[in-house]
Amino acid sequence: MSDSLFRWLGRLYGVGSRVRAAAYQSGWLRRRRLPRPVISIGNLTVGGTSKTPLVRWTVDRLTHQGFRPAILIRGYRRERGPDAILIPPKDGRVPEPREVGDEAAWLARMLPQVPIGISADRFRTGEMIAENYPVDVFVLDDGFQHWPLARDLDVVALDAMRGISDNDILPAGLQREPMSALARADVVVITRAELADAGRLGEFRNLVRSVSPEVALIEGRNRLECLRDLVSGTDVPADTYVGQPVHGFCGIGNPDAFFRDLRLWGFDVVRESIFPDHHVYRDINFTRGGGVAAFITTEKDAMNLAGVNLSAAGAPVLACVTRVEIEGADLLDEKFRLLLGRPEQGQTKVEDS
Repeated sequence: MSDSLFRWLGRLYGVGSRVRAAAYQSGWLRRRRLPRPVISIGNLTVGGTSKTPLVRWTVDRLTHQGFRPAILIRGYRRERGPDAILIPPKDGRVPEPREVGDEAAWLARMLPQVPIGISADRFRTGEMIAENYPVDVFVLDDGFQHWPLARDLDVVALDAMRGISDNDILPAGLQREPMSALARADVVVITRAELADAGRLGEFRNLVRSVSPEVALIEGRNRLECLRDLVSGTDVPADTYVGQPVHGFCGIGNPDAFFRDLRLWGFDVVRESIFPDHHVYRDINFTRGGGVAAFITTEKDAMNLAGVNLSAAGAPVLACVTRVEIEGADLLDEKFRLLLGRPEQGQTKVEDS
């Protein structure tokens, strides 16, 4: 198909998304409300915006303020099973990624004391959680286009390395909605800001402001904490492999950003392997590249390597353990406080380490 046809189809898709949004906003289609406030972490494009790490950051932040959050997530690309799954809070929990989805499995391991509901029907799992656990707030993963569930705060992640344009609406590009949809957002987080110079960030900010002049704008950066050896499970200082030849591989929404981060962090990426987003590794030929000090991937990909004989790689297989750092976090804290008030009396506030 020609580019002009894809763009025409994109405009048609954009009209459809506006009509659907209007139907919910007008009350013609019903939105259900959970018994506790809902904070949505979403995006304007299909995948690859560091949205799920931002979910983790948000849950950590709420917990540190003394609130009791729960997570609602679809569990994308999980193998067929129950329509709704509830992962109860428990230290050391290790859910099977193929059963719950790689993102849900990663969040469950990173946030063991947070209940997680997995289903396409997030209202249903929210009710299940509310009936079984004391919860102050729900954090909805990938919720910006999930109209059936009412939200109280919409946080939208936009990747600094990907522009936004109404010429890129599906199927012409990766954008789910027209740029005008940003007017619904309460907060926009420009993610992967570490990969953009000041000029590009300024242009990106101006573009967002042209659509939504009053939206709160902040920036997020990925910081490498260490590397995790996926055979031994031990953490390795990142500088152990800085400057050495490595083979990077991943199956995520924006692989180019991962490889650029690796180089920014000082690794000599001599080979790259790209797999489809949420790729489940049944096997992988680690010896194909040869001559590298290590194979390096993402934490999300590590979830999908279960069952693969990593010891046969001939070099360490490592996952990047990263954290999102938010510039302007106080602004989000204030949004949380306005929405949630103060934690209930008797809860313990945990200070940031």
